[in-house]
Amino acid sequence: MTVLPHLVAGWVFLIGVHGLATSRDLVHAVGCLSVAQSSTYVLLRAVGYRRDGTAPVFSDVRPGVTVVDPVVQALALTDVVVGATVTALLLALVVQTAKRHGATDPDELFELRG
Repeated sequence: MTVLPHLVAGWVFLIGVHGLATSRDLVHAVGCLSVAQSSTYVLLRAVGYRRDGTAPVFSDVRPGVTVVDPVVQALALTDVVVGATVTALLLALVVQTAKRHGATDPDELFELRG
């Protein structure tokens, strides 16, 4: 196992968090959060990768053959679904905020300040 996929996952996460911290628009912030969340795809890919691994279907595989861990595959699929759902929910909230307040810039949303 190499360290390169872990470094790439960390780099993608930091790029997303940097964009989120410097964002001046709510739609851009949701996109940056999605980028930061996508770093988990790379991380799960790095954890679940097995060189010369086959699909985890054991009906036609001889004992001793390297197979890919099915739990990591299930986690990656769940990660994709949760990421898409959270992104859709946040974009719906941004649309409702734009309809109600007429702006998506956080500095222009005076009524939301405490």
